[in-house]
Amino acid sequence: MIIYIGAKDKGKVFSCFACGGGSTMGYKLSGFDVIGHNDIDKKMIEVYKANHNPKYSFLESITTFAKRKDLPKELYELDILDGSPPCSSFSIAGNLEKDWGKEKVFREGQELQVLDTLFFDFIYLAKELQPKVVIAENVKGLLMGEARKYVREIYKQFEGAGYYCQHFLLDASKMGVPQRRERVFFICLRKDLAKPFLHYVDMFTELPKIDIKFNEKEIPFVFIDDFDTIESDVKICPSYKVCWDKCKEGYCFDTVHHKGMLHNAFKIDRNKVLPTIPAHRDGGAYHYKYPRHLTKNENCKAATFPLDYNFLKLSHKYLIGMSVPPIMTAQIATEVYHQWLSKI
Repeated sequence: MIIYIGAKDKGKVFSCFACGGGSTMGYKLSGFDVIGHNDIDKKMIEVYKANHNPKYSFLESITTFAKRKDLPKELYELDILDGSPPCSSFSIAGNLEKDWGKEKVFREGQELQVLDTLFFDFIYLAKELQPKVVIAENVKGLLMGEARKYVREIYKQFEGAGYYCQHFLLDASKMGVPQRRERVFFICLRKDLAKPFLHYVDMFTELPKIDIKFNEKEIPFVFIDDFDTIESDVKICPSYKVCWDKCKEGYCFDTVHHKGMLHNAFKIDRNKVLPTIPAHRDGGAYHYKYPRHLTKNENCKAATFPLDYNFLKLSHKYLIGMSVPPIMTAQIATEVYHQWLSKI
């Protein structure tokens, strides 16, 4: 793992849909200066400010933000524009096609938005700002079934915005994160900067070469275990406790539930890497030795968040479940810098 901590000399980043700052921490770890952020969620904005003290902060929808004509000059001089457009319409844990085109609100009750159009507002912003590189993160479900048509439209719009676009399906557990979390990253280079890197990937397609492959040794749960901590800050639901008592280590609760339910909950196998941490309160991982949720420290370590991260009044599990693991972003940012930006 090659991660650089220290001077912010790699370039400037602006983060959209920044949530509590998971990706921001990754860029900082790899040596970038994150000069600002945008989010529609007031509570997330407060957490971000408490931890990152950004130079620029915009509390508004990406649709409104992308149409602004009064943005600071610095935002037109970015090395990287980062974004994680809301993805529940494409999540394999959600309803997929049933939710496409529907207006939704987030947990804290912001204005209604058609979530599956926000990615295109983000691309419109990229077209306006013209950063050197655009990096956008989304869920694995985007590459499945009918959602692949959406991916083709993403490529088409990045093309129209002046970028070569490539996507990579990455697993955080192969990148130094003690959590198995698969995410799609769209990594785009501005066309006028791409000539030194162009190569033919087939007879008809020319793209800027970049190697985005990781194979770090997996980190099993035992390395982040709080061991003899008996309780977490979230009490286990009685119905989950009944299943926990019967469930074997490494198995889902639906294997012991009398109706085969609670498939979203499981007892951790201490010798394997932790599965994806979900944002919702119930379900997810339960300790193998004690009938409890993961502790705050365990969740932070699993997500590569600092143990002293200030979550204010937000649930740490909710914020972590909504965030990109910092080390995941740091690994990608490091490769983008060494393979592209350092040579431009």
